[in-house]
Amino acid sequence: MPKPRKSAFAHLRAKCRITLAVAAFGVLLAGCAETQLAVHGVKRLGGQSQQPAQIGNYKIGNPYEIAGQWYYPAVDYEYTETGIASWYGPKFHGKKTANGEIFDQYEVSAAHRTLPLPSIVRVTNLENGKSIKVRVNDRGPFAHGRIIDMSRRAAQLLGFERKGTAKVLVEVVEAESRQIAAIAQGKAAPQVTSAEQSTVTAAPRDVVETVRLDDGPITDAGEPTTSSIKLTPPSSSASVQSSPLEGVVEEAAVVEVAPVASSSIYVQAGAFSIYDNALNLRNRLYDLAPSKIESIDVKGTTFYRVRLGPLETVPEADILLERVIATGQNGAKVVVECADGGSATSVC
Repeated sequence: MPKPRKSAFAHLRAKCRITLAVAAFGVLLAGCAETQLAVHGVKRLGGQSQQPAQIGNYKIGNPYEIAGQWYYPAVDYEYTETGIASWYGPKFHGKKTANGEIFDQYEVSAAHRTLPLPSIVRVTNLENGKSIKVRVNDRGPFAHGRIIDMSRRAAQLLGFERKGTAKVLVEVVEAESRQIAAIAQGKAAPQVTSAEQSTVTAAPRDVVETVRLDDGPITDAGEPTTSSIKLTPPSSSASVQSSPLEGVVEEAAVVEVAPVASSSIYVQAGAFSIYDNALNLRNRLYDLAPSKIESIDVKGTTFYRVRLGPLETVPEADILLERVIATGQNGAKVVVECADGGSATSVC
């Protein structure tokens, strides 16, 4: 399978930027002046303050197989992919991640199947334009049709905790990934605590959203919460069922918001450098769903992608993906592209 091209999504992040930071000793932004405020003094339940950020062990790992699918961990600073994100929380809260950290569903983190641990990625919700930077510190998800598993808090910030899944764009942040890899390998010392790793920037004058920062994060219902929060449990359709859980947020998460075009879900059955191979696969899958062959240039080589769709919902995509895999296409995956046929990584 070819690697997707490097994203050009960055041009969408220009004008509509809204940032918010959360801390138990919060800060209130007034007006829309260009202001930067350092966030200090985050306290956890029990009175401990300014805990250093978890870094964990540096890990790439050997190729591994799960449910007939092989995964090949590797360093890839050009990694960009669209697909479906899910989230995980209560079942794994307090347990060790794949690189030795302690998973905290109230912190912003994520699991990925092949990126080095730890890595920094930007995850953009293609349904609402929200994006955040996330530390990848675990392996997963291993359900077919999912490309990244967000912590519960990360899903909240991206706006899909209740829904359970979202169409997303995932991009490696090279400079920060290199830095955190060096720290994890003992080649560099952390310069700041977890509470100091981000700053707060006021919203621009042309797009203003009033956000209370003194009491904590804003819920999906638009209500401010306190620093000791009760997270809303996912709906019955979400992937995790639980009762409301008590916890605190220790983060300085920065949520950016950019306009996004409408997008659609496809199942990519395969990609080939020889057109006839793509045509043969399309003919073989003809009865499953409407399909098309798209060409894409990857580092000077033309590949032909066989895609089935478009599909309206994630459950529809899940069903079709399983049917395609059942034909022997174990590398099939769910992707997202613009409704007009353009790639989400370059247009949406």
